[in-house]
Amino acid sequence: MATSPSHMHPLQESTAPRSSMQGRVEWTGGHGLKCINSNEQSLDLDWEDGPSPMQVTLQMIGACSLVDVVVGLKDRTFTDAWVEMDSIRAESSPRVFKSVEMVYHVRGDIPEKLLHRIIEKSHEKYCSVSNMFTDVNMTFSSVVHRD
Repeated sequence: MATSPSHMHPLQESTAPRSSMQGRVEWTGGHGLKCINSNEQSLDLDWEDGPSPMQVTLQMIGACSLVDVVVGLKDRTFTDAWVEMDSIRAESSPRVFKSVEMVYHVRGDIPEKLLHRIIEKSHEKYCSVSNMFTDVNMTFSSVVHRD
């Protein structure tokens, strides 16, 4: 039996194509926030003593594009992949990102040109997060670590 929309949890996503997304952020006291997705998975933030919303935003740019790198290299042999990010923010409010420099690292026998092309495609087309920051000067480089 199908569940009608009136019986769905307020954050439960419909079966429609993933063009919509729901979420909720709750204040947990002090400087704490709990971010909850439609599957009831959560991420805790603390703008004083833990990851701040801007830190998580920067990390999600890296996470989104690193997913593309790992998927793009699925037929290759590698043992580690990570991205390091450095950003500069505006000095006055709103303190948006002005620039983000990303250095991708992969450990394995990966052709450098292939890695560069995958990263480039991620930022041009596939990474939804980085593509929201079109006014940010985003640069990237890559390093292949061979064992």
